[in-house]
Amino acid sequence: MIAKKVRVNVYGEISSGLHSGYASGDGINNLSSYIISRKNVYEFLRGVVIAVATLKNGEKRCIVAPEGEIFYEPEIRERLDALRNVEVVSLNCLYEKSCGAIIIHKAAENNYKVLLVKNHNGRYWSFPKGHVEKGETEEETAIREIKEETGLDVEIIDSFREVSDYCPFGKIKKRVVFFMAQTFSTKVTVQKEEIDSFIWVDLFDVHNKCTYDNDLRVIKKARANIDKLK
Repeated sequence: MIAKKVRVNVYGEISSGLHSGYASGDGINNLSSYIISRKNVYEFLRGVVIAVATLKNGEKRCIVAPEGEIFYEPEIRERLDALRNVEVVSLNCLYEKSCGAIIIHKAAENNYKVLLVKNHNGRYWSFPKGHVEKGETEEETAIREIKEETGLDVEIIDSFREVSDYCPFGKIKKRVVFFMAQTFSTKVTVQKEEIDSFIWVDLFDVHNKCTYDNDLRVIKKARANIDKLK
């Protein structure tokens, strides 16, 4: 159902920005749904299924937003908090957002190391990152995820923020926000549930380890900002 275009007959307003209704479209016939929007919602609208919620009783509900409006999981859950006597046990979303960082350790003058990790679901080296949680800023997400996955404390470098948009599988649209961060330690303690292995690589050799074009683009930008490290 995710990413399908539907027409929704709006039933009523639950709270500001959250309505109930019935969606119909390709393979969907009058399915009970929730509508979220940053604009006014009237008797019907044409939109996109941006999430599918599974309720405690096993029912599934479409979450529909007008075309062009993007909502990530934390904001969707925040809207759904207004529901009474309805418990959402899982939420599959069209749009996913993660934040992470290129972690750099200054070993000596003009000697910089970058931390690369390989997670359970990946075959390639990349940078630590993870999903944004409710109430977090992008920087807070990056710092928390780095601490959880590697045990490292880092300082975010100002004026560096790079965005990578891609579709890793199916119709899911993923955005990753990368910062540049400095650590004063190389002692890594990996989160075994998430990370298989890690390596420290010379800043100017990272391109020999990374595969994705987006990662190579981000590391190129980081090299240009290396003078901002302490």
